[in-house]
Amino acid sequence: MTDVQSSKLSGKKVAILAADGFERSELFAPLEALRGAGATVDILSDKTGELQAFEHHEKADTIAVDKVFDQVNAADYDAIHIPGGLFSPDKVRVTEAALKLVREAFDAGKPIGAICHGPWVLINAGVVAGLTVTSVKNIREDLKNADADVVDQEVVVDDGVVTSRTPEDLDAFCRKLIEEVAEGRHDPRDRRAGRATMASPPDEPRNFA
Repeated sequence: MTDVQSSKLSGKKVAILAADGFERSELFAPLEALRGAGATVDILSDKTGELQAFEHHEKADTIAVDKVFDQVNAADYDAIHIPGGLFSPDKVRVTEAALKLVREAFDAGKPIGAICHGPWVLINAGVVAGLTVTSVKNIREDLKNADADVVDQEVVVDDGVVTSRTPEDLDAFCRKLIEEVAEGRHDPRDRRAGRATMASPPDEPRNFA
């Protein structure tokens, strides 16, 4: 990695939101990519200690938690990443302190990454309406029901929200996540406008007769 690449995110701070049962590669690959680009990265969870990684259905190694969700504020970070996995997103998405971080980051126009089952957290945070996203196949109906526009491609970027489907997409996901973190905040008014549009009742049909 060149000096320019290794300092691309110098001064940036990123939070990774996870719980026990995260997919190992979906946390570690972005973690290493972000740190390699110069960012400071904190692992946030609902508890202190170590989090258990999985590789598909098998236990893998662990990673230390830096801070718990309710010890921090979205203002402390420049971006958020949410890995997938068998159990982690399911836990994070019912933890209000984590959802508050996501909502506040979204409303501030900060980049947010979510891969595989990670977009589940975006649903519960109430931020996907009007966004174009992708995910693992078995949560796409949930995203559609939350008024997201769901597509099937390796990585999707919509207004600073970066989503991907599976670990096979991690190279493209990490590249785009780094680009968005380097770019910085998006206009939060655009994000709010997208949600307001999706929440509004449809227009009355026009009569062209």
